[in-house]
Amino acid sequence: MAIHVHEHCLKMATRDDGTPWFAAFPEPKSAADKITPAQVMDLLEKRDMDKDRAVPRDFLLVDARRSDCTGGTVASSLNLPAHSFYPTRGSLYHLCTQAGIKRVIFYCGSSNGRGPRCAAWMQDYIDEVGGDLQAQVMTGGIRGWVKAYGGRMTDAYDEKAWQVEDR
Repeated sequence: MAIHVHEHCLKMATRDDGTPWFAAFPEPKSAADKITPAQVMDLLEKRDMDKDRAVPRDFLLVDARRSDCTGGTVASSLNLPAHSFYPTRGSLYHLCTQAGIKRVIFYCGSSNGRGPRCAAWMQDYIDEVGGDLQAQVMTGGIRGWVKAYGGRMTDAYDEKAWQVEDR
């Protein structure tokens, strides 16, 4: 499966020998399902309404950015950089299944490289072990999220970081 990688992401994410960071890992076989920022917002808002009911959360948000993880993250996201994700996908799977997580939603800056690649690797692992967990990728990445919602449901939101981005 070929995944488009933005030039700026590729430049930032190459090893000293010029090869991309992901060259050390197998190409994903799967293509993860997509979820829109609006659907993620619905999940977060529903979760906020259910806080007092002790309803377990059944999704996990994963921000796959590394050194470009600035400006904030979608509320409650874990930062698991794509560069180190592949070897840890089994551990994430086991943690999620033990916690009752039904889907893991990945994103990166624009969800055109690292987020989809990690989601696909995760789905490959799920398919290999026969689990019922689902990997998804949030379309548009954090840029799409901020464009739609600004600082709403965004942890550590830094408006200045996005003003520089818009230039």
